[in-house]
Amino acid sequence: MAQLVLGVGGGIAAYKACELLRLLTEAGHRVRVVPTAAALRFVGTVTWQALSGQPVAEGVWSDAHQVPHVRLGQQAELVLVAPATADLLAKAATGGADDLLTNLLLTARCPVLYAPAMHTEMWEHPATAANVATLRERGAVVVEPASGRLTGADTGKGRLPEPAELFTLATRLLARGVPHPDLAGRKVVVTAGGTREPLDPVRFLGNRSSGKQGYAFARTAVTRGATVSVIAANVSLPDPAGASVVRVETTDELHRATLAAAADADVVVMAAAPCDYRPAEYADEKIKRTGELTLALVPTVDVAAALGAARAAGQLPAGQLLVAFAAETATGERAKGFARDKLARKGADLIVLNDVGGGVFGSDANAATVLDADGEVATITQRSKDELAESVWDLVKPRLNRT
Repeated sequence: MAQLVLGVGGGIAAYKACELLRLLTEAGHRVRVVPTAAALRFVGTVTWQALSGQPVAEGVWSDAHQVPHVRLGQQAELVLVAPATADLLAKAATGGADDLLTNLLLTARCPVLYAPAMHTEMWEHPATAANVATLRERGAVVVEPASGRLTGADTGKGRLPEPAELFTLATRLLARGVPHPDLAGRKVVVTAGGTREPLDPVRFLGNRSSGKQGYAFARTAVTRGATVSVIAANVSLPDPAGASVVRVETTDELHRATLAAAADADVVVMAAAPCDYRPAEYADEKIKRTGELTLALVPTVDVAAALGAARAAGQLPAGQLLVAFAAETATGERAKGFARDKLARKGADLIVLNDVGGGVFGSDANAATVLDADGEVATITQRSKDELAESVWDLVKPRLNRT
């Protein structure tokens, strides 16, 4: 397993870093915790030592013969700073080195992941925005904070993402082993989940999509440095750390939200499963059980085709890449034929073909065939949905370089 450094800034969210540390150590990683002096006012040394099983590096003067301000950064395979306060981000961006953590940030040559946590006003301040932009330009991954309850009665953007999601991001960064994110500066939109079309106040038409594959695309794009917006249709999963999430229910809502988010996006990954039909009429009261019921259905908007048409009409950026999905129960060449037809009809650049006849919905693994207008691009064998997303991003990245 890997050698990690967990830097802890002096914010109230330091208590959440305890859970993150537990997840990292239980996964087998050797973690050295480097708290700032302010962080130790929230969570003490004994707690960090008990959870990590390692001595806590408190300052540059401790164990000076081991030169910890140099060695810890040199030996780390990943540095994860959570919470990253406004003060800590400012010091990191300007090269400040007045304690052990800021010193090792200067010596680390591995991937560095910052998870900011602070009040909304501090996060939105131009100084913080400039510091975050500087760190991202230098190759660090600075995730967007979550929205929710802050300290006191305040609510807004600035909450530390959930430890389990930060653990997943750290795992992806370690798996990639690349110190510089290759989607830095890119804006990505990912749709996820399945839409629902209401029949009456208690019933709807829907599908089995869980949103897991779409969320995998989102979190892997975050670890590769992208700014990520997720349009989530009826997804009950925790928000992917570092991504902004817009929640929708119907196919029409999905269409409108995706079109708006795509206005300045470099890539749109349409992993959601929109309903193809909706009831022709909505019943204001619950439909009673009286015998056979015949439903009249009408087509919903084809979201992927609508985006392809909007791009062709110049309503979306000309160099934008559209990645569509084809969920098929057919197999072999017949399924590929369906996917090629969809690729042309929707005006997409790539299409990810899934065989959904074998329990893909809701599972943690997936396999796919990715095609473009010239034919088959890649066959992705069964693997985790995060790993499948990484493989698709590897196909998207060189196409972005041509735009």
